[in-house]
Amino acid sequence: MQIESKLPRVGTTIFTVMSRLAEQTGALNLGQGFPDFEPPALFAAALQRHVKAGKNQYAPMAGVPRLQQQIGKKLARDYGASIEPETCITVTDGATEGLFDTITAVVRPGDEVIVFDPCYDSYEPAVLLQGARAVHLPLTAEYRIDFERLASAIGPRTRLIVLNFPHNPSGAVLEPGDLETLAQLVRDTSVFLLSDEVYEHIVYDGRQHQSLLRSSELRERSFVVGSFGKAYHATGWKVGWVVAPAALTVELRKVHQFVTFSTSNAPQHAFADVLEQEPELLRELPKFYQEKRDRFRRLLAPSLFRLLPVAGTYFQLADYSALSRDPDLEFARRLAVEVGVAVIPVSPFYERQPEQHIIRFCFAKNDSTLDHAAARLCELTP
Repeated sequence: MQIESKLPRVGTTIFTVMSRLAEQTGALNLGQGFPDFEPPALFAAALQRHVKAGKNQYAPMAGVPRLQQQIGKKLARDYGASIEPETCITVTDGATEGLFDTITAVVRPGDEVIVFDPCYDSYEPAVLLQGARAVHLPLTAEYRIDFERLASAIGPRTRLIVLNFPHNPSGAVLEPGDLETLAQLVRDTSVFLLSDEVYEHIVYDGRQHQSLLRSSELRERSFVVGSFGKAYHATGWKVGWVVAPAALTVELRKVHQFVTFSTSNAPQHAFADVLEQEPELLRELPKFYQEKRDRFRRLLAPSLFRLLPVAGTYFQLADYSALSRDPDLEFARRLAVEVGVAVIPVSPFYERQPEQHIIRFCFAKNDSTLDHAAARLCELTP
C-alpha cells in the first residue's frame, strides 16, 4: 500500500537523529535540549504524593484549575499581565502541542505564516498541514529581527507571525524596544502572533525577558506558549501552557480537545505545588544556567571553536570553520562517532542555509558531562 505524504519534505527530526546516534556510539549528548540532572526534589515528592492520592484519571480539558491559577499569578509577577486563568490559560501536552494547536486553530488554506530563520523545526510542518505557506525571513547576523524586512513581508495573506525568543538555536533575546516596533507593524492588520517563550526564565547578564505579555496591545492578538519542562528540568513530563485572550482561547481549545483532550493529571498538580511553594526556583534559574554557560565557554576557550554570544536559553552556537569545512551534518556525525560528543547541526533550522559552519551545543548538563565533553573537543585539530 502507498500513501501520498502530506509532508513529503519532512523526515525524522534532527534531534531524534542525533540522540539516536549518541546512544549508538555512546557519545556524550550535548545535542538534544534536555538536562542530564533531575528536577527539584519538591517536584518528585509532590508527583508521588498526587499519584498516591488518586490523581491518575483525566484532568480537566483546559487544565487543572490550581495550575491555571498558579500560572496566572506567575505571569502577573513576571510581566504585570492580568490574565483570567479559567478562560485564558490552557495547559497542553508540552509546548509543541500548544504550538500545533495554535497554528491549527488560526491558519487556513492559502494563508501565509511568517517564521524567522534559523527556525525551530516544528513550526513549518504544522503550517503545511493546514494547507498554508511558511514565509521564511532570515534573522540578522546577530540573530535579531529585521523589522524593515518583516514590514515588507506582511501582506493580505499574512495570517500569523511566529516568534521564538529567547531564540533556539542562537540564544538571542528581544530588546525592550522590539515590542513597540512589532506593535507598530501589526497595529492596523488582522495578523495574529504566536510567541514561543519556552526559555522565558533562562536569560543572562541582568536582562529581562521581553514577553509579548508585557504589552497590553500585543496581548490582544497573541498566543504565548510556555513550558514547565524547560523551567524545572523535567522535559519528559511534557507539560506546557498557552495564554491567549478568551475569544482566541475558545478556538484553541476546540483543537486541543481533539489532539490530546487533556494533559497528564498528577504532574499538573505537582507543578502547581512547585509554583506555589517554591516560586524562587524560577528566579534562581538565570544564575543557575549562567554559571553553566560561563563554565562551558571557559572550558572551550583553548579549543579552535569560535563561540558566539549567548544571551538566553541553554544553547551555545559555535563556528567550527577553523577545524573543518565539511557541511555541518557531516561534521556533527564525525564528532559523535570519532570524538564521542553529540551536537546539533543548524542547517535543519533553515529554509536556505547561509554559507557558514556552525553547530549547536546544549550546556544543560552536569559539570562532569561538560568537563569530559570539553576535554575531547579541545583536542580537535584540523
